[in-house]
Amino acid sequence: MNVLETKNAPGAIGPYSQGYEVNGFIYTSGQIPVDPATGAVPEGIAAQAEQSCKNVGAILECAGADFGKVFKTTCFLADMGDFAAFNEVYAKFFTSKPARSCVAVKDLPKGVLCEIEAIAAK
Repeated sequence: MNVLETKNAPGAIGPYSQGYEVNGFIYTSGQIPVDPATGAVPEGIAAQAEQSCKNVGAILECAGADFGKVFKTTCFLADMGDFAAFNEVYAKFFTSKPARSCVAVKDLPKGVLCEIEAIAAK
């Protein structure tokens, strides 16, 4: 098992890792839309979805993979009313159309609007 850690994605805000590589698979922790350079969270679902995707991408890159290797995602939305806008952004990054679950949750860390976790092949 290899712990994945990159400065190009936000550091963990709790007792967890950004991701793991295990037996040729990459597992990312849920990525919220925090800009790793500034710690800021952008306004609105489109900007937040984009930053969450970029954060997932940074962890994949750290492991030597990319979005094309992702075969499963789990997405969390604070409001299912944001589903269409979230999908527009998500589709630009996850072009291979991985299997996905997308659920609405009561709250997300730091009051963000979305969170994305991914599983990829190496």
